[in-house]
Amino acid sequence: MKNILIKIDAEFRQHWKSYVLQSMLATVAVFIALYFLSMQHAVIIASLGATAFIVFAMPENITAQTRNVIGGHIVGLFCGFLFSLIPHPAVLSSLLVYSSAVGASIFIMVVTDTEHPPASGTALGVVMTGITLNVLIAVVLSIIILSVIHRLCKPYLKDLT
Repeated sequence: MKNILIKIDAEFRQHWKSYVLQSMLATVAVFIALYFLSMQHAVIIASLGATAFIVFAMPENITAQTRNVIGGHIVGLFCGFLFSLIPHPAVLSSLLVYSSAVGASIFIMVVTDTEHPPASGTALGVVMTGITLNVLIAVVLSIIILSVIHRLCKPYLKDLT
């Protein structure tokens, strides 16, 4: 345990500015999403929080690229919306529709080379709660802001993992 703490402490001391800056950038991006969403949209909020982690803690990861962040969440929004149109009055049918939205989002992301794991959470959140103008604005604005900040700050971002 002590060796882990020494390693964490040494890395933090060496790159503390990156840790603080990148955490603050993620905070701003998630704040914007929370401004437009209610706790009813907890799954979507969680997926945007996971996106913020990938973009700012793992900026060199392929899933942090603009194409993947924007493309993945657009796929998630689309799949969630599409599957929300399927009637699902019973619990079992709801589970089938919800899981199908996730499966379809994974399939489409892989086929279109826009893999972004948190975007399947967006599909799940949208199929569960439906899509509203606030959900659409929050997701689109958040992914654009995350991608723009990532692109502009990329030379200064450090992989923190």
